[in-house]
Amino acid sequence: METVPAVIALKPNNSVSPYMSPTPPKPLSLLWSPGELGAMGRSSPVNPAVLPHLTVVLSAIGMFFTAWFFVYVTSTKYTSQDIYKDLLISLVASLFMGFGVLFLPLWVGIYV
Repeated sequence: METVPAVIALKPNNSVSPYMSPTPPKPLSLLWSPGELGAMGRSSPVNPAVLPHLTVVLSAIGMFFTAWFFVYVTSTKYTSQDIYKDLLISLVASLFMGFGVLFLPLWVGIYV
């Protein structure tokens, strides 16, 4: 009785061979050496010239929604507050402030 190989490799002429390939595939960690990774260019999807504008605008919008949330929570009665409105305003404020704070270290040259 003949045994069937576990892996069938293709020859260059696309014919099936019952023999395994002589060299196993390299693991992902060995595909690039550390020197090659350091030599690869890094680029930002955001133009560095607009980082200050993004930081200021997004932070200002976030502070506006934060102030609106604070005024809304402190000026309305507990019984008339709506949890969905609270969550929506706080989510929008959090998103804008989060992205504003993300662009702040990018603006000053700390690449995160």
